[in-house]
Amino acid sequence: MHGDPTRFAERVLDVVESIPPGRVMAYGDIAEFLGEGGPRQVGRVMALWGGGVPWWRVVRADGSPPVCHERRAMKHYQSEGTPLRGERVDMRLARWDGGDRPDPVT
Repeated sequence: MHGDPTRFAERVLDVVESIPPGRVMAYGDIAEFLGEGGPRQVGRVMALWGGGVPWWRVVRADGSPPVCHERRAMKHYQSEGTPLRGERVDMRLARWDGGDRPDPVT
């Protein structure tokens, strides 16, 4: 067990929970949205505590699904109608900027 999530981890998970179906954010997008951490820190949060949120909506900057979860993620993308380009999410069409949220979670 990894203990309870840190405040940063809770903020990351809150953002991931708010990503609409069919949309995605890159690890770095989440860090930028929160104004804290970076892609690696977000990735660490997702590795430790991301199983209870829609983890497949967090992708690498090139649209690649989470490592070792590509097949499961692809099933989610297909069921949610996420725009794809081959085996990757089409970031031009699917990237979500957090616009539905008034402010980052504090």
